[in-house]
Amino acid sequence: MGYEEFTIEGRNAVLEAYRAGRPIDKLFILDGCQDGPIMSIKREAKKADSLIKYVSKERLDQMSETGKHQGVIAYAAAYTYAEVEEVLKAAKDKGEPPFVFLLDNIEDPHNLGAIIRTANLAGAHGVIIPKNRAVGLTATVARTSAGALNYTPVARVTNLAQTIEELKKEGLWFVCADMDGTVMYDLDLKGPIGLVIGSEGEGVGRLVKEKCDMVASIPMRGNIDSLNASVAAGVLAYEIVRQRRP
Repeated sequence: MGYEEFTIEGRNAVLEAYRAGRPIDKLFILDGCQDGPIMSIKREAKKADSLIKYVSKERLDQMSETGKHQGVIAYAAAYTYAEVEEVLKAAKDKGEPPFVFLLDNIEDPHNLGAIIRTANLAGAHGVIIPKNRAVGLTATVARTSAGALNYTPVARVTNLAQTIEELKKEGLWFVCADMDGTVMYDLDLKGPIGLVIGSEGEGVGRLVKEKCDMVASIPMRGNIDSLNASVAAGVLAYEIVRQRRP
């Protein structure tokens, strides 16, 4: 698969993209447009669980590369999303306890790409991201991952807290990063584990944090009190790697 993010414009083109099963990150529709073709596109978008945004004609005109958007523009992912089951299967195929990254509120594509790269190098079996309030697999993410997207599956889910509950049934424990948590060296991070990382500004959301079994802090000795999200992910990931060594 290529690294170029692409837009799909025009009613027939967007509808056929859905029918062909092409992954669509976001769908932009002219606000107030309710005719037959648009309604058909909306039905396909809901079946695919795409994020739909209603925007003005001026906004669509700005986004359009062809000038012939016909009231609808779709943003397609540069890479195909995996299913959560595929992430678990990757661990099973290697005969290893699952090690999964879950990302909450990561909106910067450079951070997402860097975290996917770290996940691959740390031996994680996959990355899980939410569909809302988060960046998808754009061309920038693909480039920043330095090829890791070819090897590390990324699943996208509607509800991260619910996904954590479902993965607990598969035997996983969850640790999230928060500077008010227990120092990471004092936690048992072995076995099947999910590492939950939030954005620099908001951190891990309350509902997601409440689902976690442990809260880990990274020791800091400097004059500022936070790390870049991708750096924090790397520090915690390699403490997990250290503890998981035979």
